[in-house]
Parts: sequence; C-alpha cells; structure tokens
Amino acid sequence: MSATTATRPAARRTDPLLRARRIAGRTGLYAAGLAVFAFSVFPVYWMIATAFKPGGELFAREPTLLPRNPTLDNFDQVVNGNVIPGVDFWQFLVNSLTVTLGSVAVGAVLALLAAIAVARFRFRLRTTLIVTLMVVQMVPVEALIISIFINFRQIQEGTGVELLGTLTGLVLAYSAVSLPITIMMLRGFVAAVPKELEEAAAIDGAGHWTVFWRILMPLVAPGLVAASIFAFITAWNEFIIALTFLGRSSETYTLPLTLSYYFGRYGTDWGSIMAASSLLTVPVMIFFLFVQRRMVSGLTMGAVKG
Repeated sequence: MSATTATRPAARRTDPLLRARRIAGRTGLYAAGLAVFAFSVFPVYWMIATAFKPGGELFAREPTLLPRNPTLDNFDQVVNGNVIPGVDFWQFLVNSLTVTLGSVAVGAVLALLAAIAVARFRFRLRTTLIVTLMVVQMVPVEALIISIFINFRQIQEGTGVELLGTLTGLVLAYSAVSLPITIMMLRGFVAAVPKELEEAAAIDGAGHWTVFWRILMPLVAPGLVAASIFAFITAWNEFIIALTFLGRSSETYTLPLTLSYYFGRYGTDWGSIMAASSLLTVPVMIFFLFVQRRMVSGLTMGAVKG
C-alpha cells in the first residue's frame, strides 16, 4: 500500500507535463498542416487575385496580395474578346464540355465492363492483361501520341470515318489514355463485392442484368465516381493531345488550347491568362461538388486483393 501511495503523487506531477507534450505535438501537426495547405492553395489564390488586377498593377515593382483597384476587364476580354477570329469563348466552352463529358461516359462504361471481366472471370492471359495495364500506366502520355495518331489516321483512310481534327477522335483518344488506370481502380471495387450476393440474387430468380443493376452497380458506384473524377480532370486540362489531333481546326479547339494564344510575339497578356485559367477551374469545382459524397467513400474502398 505504501508503494502505491508513493507513486500517485509522481503520476500526478507528470500529468501536466504529458498534457503539455501532447498539446505541443498537436500544435505542431496543425501548424504543419496549415503550412502545407497554404503552400498548395496560394498559387490558386494568386491566379484569382491577378485576374482581377488591372494592367498597371500586374507589372508593379511591389506586388500586392489583394488588387488595389479590382476590375473585370480581364474576364470581359476572355469572354467577349475574339482570341481566334471567328470563334468565341462559348464555342470553346461547349467543345471542352462535349469532349470531357463524352470521354468520361465512354471511359466509365468501358472501364466498368473491363473491370468486371478482370475481377470476376478467369481466362487465359488474365495475369498478362493485368500486368500490361499496370505497365501502361507508367508510360507518359506524350509517348503514346504518335502511335494513337497513326492508328487514327489508318482507320480514317480505311473506313472514311474522320477522327483527326474532330471532337469524336479527341473523345476516343482521351478514353484510351485514361482506361488503364480507371480499369485498375474499378477492379478493386468489383473484387470487394462478395460473390455470395450475386449468387443469392441468382437463386431468387434474378437475371444477369438485374444482378448488374440492382446488386453490383450500387456497390461499385463510389469507385465509378472516383474513376470519373480522374477522367474528367485529365480530359478537361489536357493540352498536348488536343493540339496534335485537332491541328488547324480552330472551330473545334478546347479551352486549354486558347491559353496559348495569349502568349504573343511581343508580349504576354497575363491578366487574360489568369482570368481564363480561373474560368477553367469553375466546371471542375462544380463537378466536384456534385460527386464529393461518393468520392469520399470511393477513396477508402476497393483496396483489396482480387
């Protein structure tokens, strides 16, 4: 009893020290997280703030964090100005939305079907296919442009279907580029669905389509949303493939291509570039707000062996 009572005052004396250490540790973690957040968000803030600055403040010797005389002239120049003669901003926006949503839809359907085949069925060269998908993910997009371009040209010459210089060809190119990683993402989600659920539904008389829509699809939906976000951002921000495949067809240009026209021979219109870049982020934010609930669950599921 004496030993127990002797240790109690020592434990009480160490409690404030432990609390101080815990508070200091938490404070350090919060400070580190805040520093990482500021480091990540500051370029976006600077882009938006610069978009509202007039021409005189853009090249000031002492830059300011906030615009002294905010103006919408840069946004007006982007929206109402003709960067390319004969084509306005809204046409570029429609082209970007068409290509992005089309590639997301095509890629999601193909990736889901391929993921089901890889995760559920056993066939020859299945392991080879999985390894190939993993290897293709490590290949830069720039290394695939030439091969895809040659294939599209051969298809165009053989069938007469125009794929180069059209939005249809761009949708197919973006879908092909994003398929390897989306298939591997969805494969984990499909493998996480117990086969017993499908077998029980089949015993109750459900057909293949009923099992797919009623059982598999709701459980795989978070992974499909996560894969769609990746495909959306990839297609929306892509520049090199669009520049190569569209060529001189300016009426089919997407929004990222228009940014290059603000870099002139005798100067650069930084205000318009920042305004156009700010407008480019709006559809991504809207798309993210619609799918954020599914995305949170999609980031924590599907990490199983299959």
